[in-house]
Amino acid sequence: MSAVGVGIIGVGVISDTYLQNLSSFPDVEVRILGDLDVERARAKAEQYGVGAFGTMADVLAHPDVDIVVNLTIPAAHIEVSRAAVAAGKHVWSEKPLGLDRAGVAQLLAEADAAGVRIGSAPDTLLGPGFQAARRAIEDGRIGRPLFAQTVFQTQGPDLWHPNPGFLFAQGAGPLLDMGPYYFTALVTLFGAVDRVAAVGSKSREERLIHTGPNAGSSFTVEVPSTMQVITAFESGAQAQSLLSFDSALERHGIVEIHGTEGTIILPDPNQFAGRIAYVEPLGVLRDGGSREQTWIDIEHQDVAVGRGLGVLDMVRAIAEDRPHVASGELGFHVLDVLLSAEESAASGQTVAIESTVAAVPLLPEEFDPFAATL
Repeated sequence: MSAVGVGIIGVGVISDTYLQNLSSFPDVEVRILGDLDVERARAKAEQYGVGAFGTMADVLAHPDVDIVVNLTIPAAHIEVSRAAVAAGKHVWSEKPLGLDRAGVAQLLAEADAAGVRIGSAPDTLLGPGFQAARRAIEDGRIGRPLFAQTVFQTQGPDLWHPNPGFLFAQGAGPLLDMGPYYFTALVTLFGAVDRVAAVGSKSREERLIHTGPNAGSSFTVEVPSTMQVITAFESGAQAQSLLSFDSALERHGIVEIHGTEGTIILPDPNQFAGRIAYVEPLGVLRDGGSREQTWIDIEHQDVAVGRGLGVLDMVRAIAEDRPHVASGELGFHVLDVLLSAEESAASGQTVAIESTVAAVPLLPEEFDPFAATL
C-alpha cells in the first residue's frame, strides 16, 4: 500500500489545522478540497499544495479519494456524510456527527451496509496526553475510578468571535459546542452512560457582538448558556459537569477522576497534550498531622499532533483490520447523551440513555503519526 487519499469537504477556519497536520503524516495524502465557494477551495489548495479543488461532487467523484473529511457546518454533517457513504468512501466527520439521533443512526446503518467506516471528532482522546492518562488509570494509579468532575466556564465566544450567533443557536451552546470534548473523555474512561439529569439557564436573552464588522449589534440566545449535568454510567461511576458561556472567571480544561486510591487530573480534553498528575489519600490523620498533599506528575512523551489524528488512526485501523478509536458509534452515543441532557434540562426529569457503546480501544503504544507504515 501507499499513502491513502483524503478529500476534504468544507474549507472554513478549522480546515487549516487539519491540512497542517494531515500534510505531515506520511500515511495519508490530501488530494482534493471541496467547498460551496469553489474560489475559497482553490485558494486553500494553493496555500497547502493540494493538487485539486472543486465542489463536494468533485471530491466524491475523485477516484483516488478513499476517506472524506467532512468539515461542513453541523447542520450539513449528515447530508454530506451520507453522500460520501453512497459514493463508497469512508468518512471522518467533525463534531457532532449530526444534530438528531435518527439521522445519525441511519448514517451508521448505511455505512455498515456499504462496508465503509465512520469516524467522529473529537480526536483529542488520541493525543499522547489523554492516552498516557488513561493508561495510568488502567494501571491502577488511583485504584478503582469512582466519579469525575469536569469544568468548562468562560465569558462566552461573543467576547472574541466576529459572528458568534451560531454558537448560541439550536445545535450549539456550551453543551453541544464544548460538551463533546468532555463527554467523549468521560465515556472513554467510564464506559457507556446509563442516565443523565441536567439543569440549564440563560444569563440573558440577547447578547452583543463585541468585535469585527458587526460589533455593537445583538443576536438572540436560543439555548441555555449554562448547563450543569449529572451523569450516571452503566459501570456505576458518576460525573458532575459544568459547561458555561456566562462566567466572569475563565476556567476550563478541568477533568478530575477520583478513585479508591487517589485522584488524577487529565489534560484539557480540547487539547492533545498537557499535564497529568495524581495525588494519593492522606491516610489516617492524627493530632498535628499534615493535611498537605503532594501532586505526583506522570511523565509522558508529548508528540506534536493535532486534529486529523483520528483520520490517520482510521487509515491504519483499516489496514490492520482493527477497530479505530474515535468511532461513529462513540460519536453517536455521546450525541445521544448530550441531547438527553438538553431534554432533561427542559423537562426537569432524569432521562435514560437508549444507546450504548462498546469499550473504547486504546491507541497502540507504538503508534507514531510521523512514521510511514503502509
